[in-house]
Amino acid sequence: MAKKVTKPVGLTPQRRAGALPVAVPPPGNAPDARVLDRLWATVMSRKDADPSVSHSARLLSRGTAKIAQKFGEEAVECLIEAVGGHRTALVGESADVLYHLLVMWVDAGLRPEQIWAELARREAISGIAEKAARPARAALATTKIP
Repeated sequence: MAKKVTKPVGLTPQRRAGALPVAVPPPGNAPDARVLDRLWATVMSRKDADPSVSHSARLLSRGTAKIAQKFGEEAVECLIEAVGGHRTALVGESADVLYHLLVMWVDAGLRPEQIWAELARREAISGIAEKAARPARAALATTKIP
């Protein structure tokens, strides 16, 4: 018997405006977002590990500025692949961005649940309304990281 193929629900104007929730479950036994929770736990467990045997421990030992720099580098690589239309490379670079984001969360003492809660809070608000409700930020002074 042939497997029934269902077309994923796209973002209609109503969905983009936040009027309708979008739920697209992973197909069958495909990995899902829980992998992020497991990866965060792995990075967390490496926080005090030997930097010579753990990449996560090495990053964490180098401090916040270096972690942020590495995250930024990976984000730029991700953008380059997206603009170039290189889907396979974009998948790999996206995974790198998510990994380095989780390292940054561990360094900052954040737990994934805090971010998931913020995303859930925003889920019921249109993107335009949510952004308009944010307090204005003063320009941040930045310095180049050596």
